[in-house]
Amino acid sequence: MEFITIVGISLSLAMDAFSVCVAAGSKIKQPTLRHYFRLAFHFGFFQFLMPVIGFYGGVLIEGIISSYDHWIAMVILSVIGAKMVWESFKNDKEDVDAKGNDPSRGMTLVLLSIATSIDAAAVGFSFAALKISIVQPAIIIGIICAAVSAVGISLGEKIGSKTGSWAERFGGLVLIAIGIRILIEHLSS
Repeated sequence: MEFITIVGISLSLAMDAFSVCVAAGSKIKQPTLRHYFRLAFHFGFFQFLMPVIGFYGGVLIEGIISSYDHWIAMVILSVIGAKMVWESFKNDKEDVDAKGNDPSRGMTLVLLSIATSIDAAAVGFSFAALKISIVQPAIIIGIICAAVSAVGISLGEKIGSKTGSWAERFGGLVLIAIGIRILIEHLSS
């Protein structure tokens, strides 16, 4: 497979992570290097890992997972998005590092990483079906996703510093919209 094709696939897979990182960047007041690293690393790692899982495990679980993956992604993104909207009304000055309030930590980060990378497993499965090696594409997918995620955080920070809790509300609604879009795409195909 040509390098430019892999880059195109990587960029398209990274768009959900980018949107989530814009929302996270708007929620986190003045993101530190640690926030950037955690978000970019986890999104990049899961975007790398899921095609590998899809490549090697796709044949075994494809029938089971393909029936439910869109529902799983929609529920995870919608619940986290609704939580962001709810929290944006609670207290505009609440510290993002308060327990359970930082999207770059804990189970929230893991669930967002999984939800935004489920489609990458299908890419891995298709690479296996086409007998294309997964090593180079998975590495490129992960690196591009990490870079795009960092750009998303930066953009979100700029938006969030100007719009306050409205950016967090919008970010939550974006997550819900991504979840609904994933569901609609899978149900209509």
